[in-house]
Amino acid sequence: MSSNRGLFITIEGGEGVGKSTNIDFIARRLKQQAIPFILTREPGGTPLAEDIRQLLLTPREEGVAENTELLLMFAARAQHIAEVIEPALARGEWVVCDRFTDATFAYQGGGRGIPMAKIADLEQWVQGDLRPDFTVLLDAPVEVGMSRASQRGALDRFEQEQKVFFESVREAYLAMSEKHASRYRVVDASQTLDRVQESLSTVIDEMIAKGKA
Repeated sequence: MSSNRGLFITIEGGEGVGKSTNIDFIARRLKQQAIPFILTREPGGTPLAEDIRQLLLTPREEGVAENTELLLMFAARAQHIAEVIEPALARGEWVVCDRFTDATFAYQGGGRGIPMAKIADLEQWVQGDLRPDFTVLLDAPVEVGMSRASQRGALDRFEQEQKVFFESVREAYLAMSEKHASRYRVVDASQTLDRVQESLSTVIDEMIAKGKA
């Protein structure tokens, strides 16, 4: 790459869209090209941020206030950026992250109804100029995703939400894909896995070309 800085790639999508499987596919392709990279996730990515993840995902009798949820998300993100993401990018490594701030806009903004402007203020405060170079949105109808998620076992606190919540999450994601069309690549995750990964291969080739530019 002409620049010493790595590319920041985020993989977004609702429940049951196949993020884990397709992130593994992306990792295999990058290894084949001998591109140095790390895989990470949000919330999480560091020991402290993983502890916050457990706070966020564990079902509990006590209700979690919307602002508490939002601030915990950004607390984990601040640690993740400082300890993992920025150092890796500075070393010239690519960062492939399972969800990032767009998930906060989708889940806490779209799903919870927190004003997008409030989230944008926190985004700027915590991240500064850091934004993904590419965002892959794995998109599928909510019924498809919920059906797949229900087959994975016990549901976490978010997965237990109602269909209307996930419809709002999906709408928010699709709105962002239009607003940030230059970095978004939308893949129809309701297709067969072969078709999904065929589409992903085209996106990965585009990423590699940009990384070499």
